[in-house]
Amino acid sequence: MRLRSLVSTALAAVLAAAGALMPTAPAAAATADRWGFAYVNNPTVPAWTVLDTTRQWGSWKTAFPTAWAQGAKLAPGRFQVRFPQVGAGPRGVPHVTPVNRSGHYCEVVRWGQSGADQIVEVQCHRPGGAPDDTPFTVLWTTSSGVLPAGNSYAYVQWASGALTQSYNSTGMANAAGAFGVGQYAVRLPGVGLPDLLAGNVQVTAVHPNANPRRCKVNSWGPVSTYVQVEVFCYDQAGAFTNTDFVLSYHRRRSVVGSFGPPNYIGYLGTAVGGPTNDNSMAGVGANTVVPLAPTGRFLATFPQLGVRETHAQVVAQGPGSNYCHLTQPWSYTTDAEVDVICFDNAGMVTPHRFLATFTSRV
Repeated sequence: MRLRSLVSTALAAVLAAAGALMPTAPAAAATADRWGFAYVNNPTVPAWTVLDTTRQWGSWKTAFPTAWAQGAKLAPGRFQVRFPQVGAGPRGVPHVTPVNRSGHYCEVVRWGQSGADQIVEVQCHRPGGAPDDTPFTVLWTTSSGVLPAGNSYAYVQWASGALTQSYNSTGMANAAGAFGVGQYAVRLPGVGLPDLLAGNVQVTAVHPNANPRRCKVNSWGPVSTYVQVEVFCYDQAGAFTNTDFVLSYHRRRSVVGSFGPPNYIGYLGTAVGGPTNDNSMAGVGANTVVPLAPTGRFLATFPQLGVRETHAQVVAQGPGSNYCHLTQPWSYTTDAEVDVICFDNAGMVTPHRFLATFTSRV
């Protein structure tokens, strides 16, 4: 079946030109080089409090098994997460997802190195844009090298109107461009299946001044083995606004880019099926989504993935300024249950499509 490109011919030309300027990924260590994930269950703790040890892990655990991710409140809604012994400066990408039922949204302010550690600073807002505390999940990961065919991972960082960081496990060059205020297109070559949508995308807004921002996947699709993603970003009024952002894509790998371990991974998209719904234990199409009350809340179930030290991220998919996040920590039954809720710009619960991803450390 022939699938229509998501972007116009003119925008495709912009992406092609941008891609020509980006170097290919270096043939270095296999992805992911360094990574960590955590759940900030109490965003009011003083520096440096150990975060929930049942829902965090990182690549430091091999050499420093007794070290844990820590956190510290800086100001209303502002929180720093410290991943120990994996410092890599401004490299890599972070993602963040709020965990509540009150319509908060979070962005990354900055990330970087402090001594041997990697710091990710997050700012969260309640509906209307005022800074406000909320629990959230957060990850950071950085990669290099080329992966074998059959699975793939890629990410980009868009900052100050340009593609400032790019990784693609195929060694090919990613591209990105703006085609309107707060509207962007990202092309990830070689990571998909021929003319078949596959994998999972996550997007997070980044703003160095912590102004209220949120980004989502407006639409995405395949062009041959390219994956093209439209990213739309909004301010607190629900209006399009320019902002920095990070985007990552993973297929047959975890959201941090590694696989084997972790062997327990899954992802899904509610707008599409097939290989966008995959489970490393139960197979393609095994994950399910059912509506809950109130309308706009959903239970995503990942069969056989309910193991230890796990992590979840969610991003909204579709037009409009709606957004989605987690309602509560996911369950630790045999089947991992991820509770998702979606909102309109005013913070009212409303149905919307989303992309969810789940991983364990094992």
